Amino acid sequence: MTKHPLRIVIPGGSGQVGQVLARHLQQRGHHVTVLTRAPYTAEWQTVHWDGLNPGPWIQSLDGADVCINLAGRSVNCRYHQENRRAIYDSRIGTTRLLGEVIPSLAIPPRVWLNASTATIYRHATDREMDEATGELGGNELISRRRYAPDTWNFSIGVAKDWEAAFFESATPQTRKVSMRSAITMSPNPGNAFGWLSNIARLGLGGTQGSGRQFVSWIHQSDFTRAVEFLIEHEELNGPVNIASPNPLPNREFMAELRDAWDRPNGLPAPAFLIEIAAFFLRTESELVLKSRRVVPGRLLDAGFQFEFPEWPEAAADLVRLYRQRD
Repeated sequence: MTKHPLRIVIPGGSGQVGQVLARHLQQRGHHVTVLTRAPYTAEWQTVHWDGLNPGPWIQSLDGADVCINLAGRSVNCRYHQENRRAIYDSRIGTTRLLGEVIPSLAIPPRVWLNASTATIYRHATDREMDEATGELGGNELISRRRYAPDTWNFSIGVAKDWEAAFFESATPQTRKVSMRSAITMSPNPGNAFGWLSNIARLGLGGTQGSGRQFVSWIHQSDFTRAVEFLIEHEELNGPVNIASPNPLPNREFMAELRDAWDRPNGLPAPAFLIEIAAFFLRTESELVLKSRRVVPGRLLDAGFQFEFPEWPEAAADLVRLYRQRD
């Protein structure tokens, strides 16, 4: 990481991943400003923005070293028309807004990292998906007779438009990296790891669906370290996968999580039960049933070293941190 303190602005950094990142960067000695619709008390600076219009928040970006845009409504919801519009606009709209503002600044950030998602790749059990050879998804066959459902295609369409909006703006003084992130695992209630841990502790953490679908993941520590790496390495631009180099099938993923919690058994959940549960929990089954076999080719080629490359060690560390919170 650069040795001198940086001014880092994080639009949409009030979510769980954003707070993990803001805290890490602030503790590393950098000056962090989070742009948020509802300012809150934190160890870093928070500034109001609406994500829709230019405003006084622009002053925070002018002269900043880094912009890390994490703005986007949570996808943990049912994909009805209203939520689809909110998911889409909160990503594409804010990205286009920043694409208009950043080139107009007197001193624009020298690097702009923009959130994206590993969901952009097709449902894949047959081979790994890196940035060079990975196939983007959309209307693919996911079994011999079944095409990807509409909800999956919606997520892929959002991801494609998100990246298109990011790269369409001309920013000659600002390097741009699209962060195709896997699920960030952190020991906080309410996120993916917390939810999966709860069902494992209740004895329900068995195989989900067929169990053959791959899970792409990244430990929170490696996510924050990867962001630092991208800031520092000026040769990296364009799409970059941020994921553990070792995705694994759901069957093995859940077994290792049960081991970490010392729960030897877990009831399986067939696909039809996942669909029913998703309906009642007001979420989408895609989050569990789509196979994401994403690997971080560009990070590895650039020399990034993962602290937690394997899921058993990552799960054990996350459980340890989770128990410290109880």
